[in-house]
Amino acid sequence: MAAGETMSADGKDPKQDHHHDHDHDAEEKGLALRVKTLETLLVEKGLVDPAALDRFVEEYETRIGPKNGARVVARAWTDPAFKQRLLTDATAAIRELGLSGLQGENMVAVENTERVHNVIVCTLCSCYPWPVLGLPPVWYKSAAYRSRVVKEPRGVLQEFGLEIPPGTEVRVWDSSAEIRYMVLPRRPAGTDNLSEAALAALVTRDGMVGTAAV
Repeated sequence: MAAGETMSADGKDPKQDHHHDHDHDAEEKGLALRVKTLETLLVEKGLVDPAALDRFVEEYETRIGPKNGARVVARAWTDPAFKQRLLTDATAAIRELGLSGLQGENMVAVENTERVHNVIVCTLCSCYPWPVLGLPPVWYKSAAYRSRVVKEPRGVLQEFGLEIPPGTEVRVWDSSAEIRYMVLPRRPAGTDNLSEAALAALVTRDGMVGTAAV
């Protein structure tokens, strides 16, 4: 690699073919165009209120979808055996909770510790574990995030309001059509007496992407 270039934590050069670059990107753009066309037709026929549709998307993106992943995290925090299964074979462990589906077939969970902080990206398009985290946020799909988080992860995380201590390593994991990652955040201090449901309520989508602490 040329001087100054960065390789993601899983050893992949983000400029290399991940078997999901041109074909996958074109497929996503085609799907987005079809969805937009359908939405326009429904709005024109008076069958859909665009404001209501926007609220529905926002709700699924920020609340309904990520609740699935929050269940996974809370179970891992309260059940050491499940946590081990999650870190060993995330796909199977997540399926134990009844969560699986398209774009969640091959999952890998990476754990935040005192020494390591993980963050997820898809450098070539926007591969994202929909069954666990819901809809990907707009910033996750942006060219700025996809390029900058690999080169200057600490700076990007700081812009999200997350300060990573100098002694903590930041690892960037590059999702692809073959593998999708989720972060297992560190359990907050002082939560020993909380139930699994209460713990799940603390977990955010950004925490499972790695742009927030929890």
